[in-house]
Amino acid sequence: MDVARIRELIKELAHLDTSHMYQGDFLLTWEKSDAEIRATFSVAEILRGLRRNNVSVRIFDSGLAISLFRDQSTRTRFSFASACNLLGLEVQELDEGKSQVAHGETVRETANMVSFMAEVIGIRDDMYIGKGHAYMAEVAQAVKQGYLEGVLEQRPTLVNLQCDIDHPTQSMADMLHLIHTFAESTISRVRRSPCPGRTALPTGNPCPYPRGSSAS
Repeated sequence: MDVARIRELIKELAHLDTSHMYQGDFLLTWEKSDAEIRATFSVAEILRGLRRNNVSVRIFDSGLAISLFRDQSTRTRFSFASACNLLGLEVQELDEGKSQVAHGETVRETANMVSFMAEVIGIRDDMYIGKGHAYMAEVAQAVKQGYLEGVLEQRPTLVNLQCDIDHPTQSMADMLHLIHTFAESTISRVRRSPCPGRTALPTGNPCPYPRGSSAS
């Protein structure tokens, strides 16, 4: 991707309504508008192009990215760490077994305590149906309340790195790959849907790749 194409994408991005994404979270793919999905794809393309042209995209001089994985992960864990590093954030993994969570600390206390210098919180919680998304929503509400009450100077964005009902980062990465592989026009034939008929694996885990999008 050349510089001219990058500038073109930036101009196109300016015409998309992303006002509701500011100080918001990315929990469920199907809760986002078409404009917000397109904007996310556009930003990914812009970042890819800038990096390939050896242009720094570092926008933070300091700050933390909190990483909480309640299940095993390789690709998502390192993708999240790489993205945060690219933007200038230092990743700090929260090990609940070595924190006060093990001693009964509440979700609200933990969420606010780890968020004083945090710009983003990435969580994977996909072990049990009915638990993962509910936990992420509780964390999001806790940091929002902490920010509104003046406990936090900034409101960290919460990113779903896979819960029991959706895997936004995986489904959107897959879709962007399809767009690259087949045609740019593919994006106009995309519909988003929740994962119907969630199935559990023999281990009790929900399906590892809930469908956040499908091509018609």
